[in-house]
Amino acid sequence: MASVRYISIIVPVYNRPDEINDLLKSLAEQSDPDFEIILVEDGSTVKCDDQARQFVSKLNLQYFYKENEGRSIARNYGIEHAHGNFFVFVDSDCILPPDYIASLKRELHENPTDCFGGPDDAHESFTDLQKAINYSMTSFLTTGGIRGGKIKLEKFTPRTFNTGFSKEVYEKVGGFREMFSEDIDMSTRIRLAGFKILLYHDVRVFHKRRVDLKKFWRQVHVFGMSRITLQLLYPGSMKAVHWLPALFVVGAIAMIIASFFWWPAILPLAAYLLAVWICGIIATRSFKIGTLGIITSLIQLCGYGTGFIRAYVWKILLRHGRDEQQEINMRKGK
Repeated sequence: MASVRYISIIVPVYNRPDEINDLLKSLAEQSDPDFEIILVEDGSTVKCDDQARQFVSKLNLQYFYKENEGRSIARNYGIEHAHGNFFVFVDSDCILPPDYIASLKRELHENPTDCFGGPDDAHESFTDLQKAINYSMTSFLTTGGIRGGKIKLEKFTPRTFNTGFSKEVYEKVGGFREMFSEDIDMSTRIRLAGFKILLYHDVRVFHKRRVDLKKFWRQVHVFGMSRITLQLLYPGSMKAVHWLPALFVVGAIAMIIASFFWWPAILPLAAYLLAVWICGIIATRSFKIGTLGIITSLIQLCGYGTGFIRAYVWKILLRHGRDEQQEINMRKGK
């Protein structure tokens, strides 16, 4: 593992000028200013170049506009234009705490690694819905703690809303592949190449996530579908925890139907949702957000679960996943 001399923060952007403004403001307030940021506008129709210009005097910032090819290609483009020897990736809808860079450098010095990932949280300025979505995406009761929590049912996998790796990793493993769950694919390739991956608990970001329930459903539905793609790429990578949302969907439907004939059949589902509600109130310290958390948790579980089932039937049972697997393998980063 090489020493970290300089950090390059790379952010792909697509039609997010308001979010970029908040991200750049948080970067301008870092206690350690020794880093560069690279914004790669991926063919946006609503650009953030004005926002970038406002922060040029406050940040070591590079702004690039390119044709739309996808967020993974945009990240790779940013890497090619970076000057650092450690690349950090955050999403455009993130806000970084003032000590983010300082905490990251401290962790890299005290606990060196080739690749890191950090957790995400809800900022006090976020809407109640955003906070509820954050709860449903990070709670052990809904995701098994696989997104950076302290309790986990599966090995930690960095996500691109808060991750980074060394230049040596990029030179050996290559860049991101343009696919859904590209961060899980990248982390898997890094681990298979023999590099070290660590979770830095104290290097967190505030993640706004989706701002409405329809977009949130679509996002988690795609996550469920992409889990099957990853299984095709890496046979044996799918664990029991990945099946849980699908089992929840099947079980919930079965209990609801059975309750028409024997009402106590619904009690296990009711008890689970009660636990989600109580834990949500405790975690968010808000009755309203905890209540909203029941809705967002159902969307998270049912969206992911139905996407998983849909892709499993189509790609594995009906064997339509081979063409997609070959196409992904042909792309850069194989």
